[in-house]
Amino acid sequence: MNGILNVDKPSGSTSFQIVALVRRLSGERRVGHAGTLDPLATGVLPICLGQATRVVEFFGGMSKRYLAEIELGIETDTYDVSGQVTRRSDPSDIDRERLEKVLPAFRGQIQQTPPMYSAVKHCGKPLYTLARAGIEIERKPRIADVHSLELVDFHSPVVTLDIVCGKGTYIRSIAHDIGQMLGCGAAMRSLVRTRYGRFEKSEAVSMGKLTDAFRLGNWKDLVHAPDCVLTHLPAVVLDNEAEKHMKMGRTLTPAEITETPPAAEAVEATFPADQCRAYTLDGRFVGVLRFNAGNGFWHPEKVLLNL
Repeated sequence: MNGILNVDKPSGSTSFQIVALVRRLSGERRVGHAGTLDPLATGVLPICLGQATRVVEFFGGMSKRYLAEIELGIETDTYDVSGQVTRRSDPSDIDRERLEKVLPAFRGQIQQTPPMYSAVKHCGKPLYTLARAGIEIERKPRIADVHSLELVDFHSPVVTLDIVCGKGTYIRSIAHDIGQMLGCGAAMRSLVRTRYGRFEKSEAVSMGKLTDAFRLGNWKDLVHAPDCVLTHLPAVVLDNEAEKHMKMGRTLTPAEITETPPAAEAVEATFPADQCRAYTLDGRFVGVLRFNAGNGFWHPEKVLLNL
């Protein structure tokens, strides 16, 4: 049971609860998610099973797309409407023109402060644990990449935004900061992750359908191969001896690879040319190799056995 499920997370459930349910349904001990969604949020939540958990880290470089509803005139301690209200105001003087003037500040590389109700750790403890205990600490601003942010709709007091961003971007913080710039306060009302890398919400599986699939035994139809998230890497083919060596964790010389990756000179030129996908002669995915410029060898970075 090695692969990735594109799950459509329902509102009200935590990402951990979805992982626990998939673990129970599948009987697979190794289950993990790629990219936490808040309990309020819905949409694409990739769940990795078995040896596919070894590719979770490769999700980090993938962009995400969200549809966010932001309510003006309200502030909460969590930056979304599930939290305790800390301020209310009248946003009726905010029109579309004024709103659109502040949006450019949230495009490109932006600085944002993680909310107290977040999984960011302080002295080994998640901030949300401290927040629930009534403790607030100073948080350092972080750089977030917002590739695009477009106004989809505005019917006061609700603003709808289409946002494409990189990892570590807090949409709740964007909602809060927009409210601060407008002077009326704001909180996230709803959030849907419509895309995560290659996974689209239109193709995501509901929890009901997933439960039925495991009950009926046709769950394999819903599982994506682990290497589907690695198509941005060049692919190489290993002969039988090189396959054996890679599975043993041994480094490989260029001569051991049937189809060679980019030349060593090109490795430093374009990311991620220092990594490649490795396959057996009969097309089975073995894992990921990383080039060592110091000795000219390829080192097994991730090895997936018996796929």
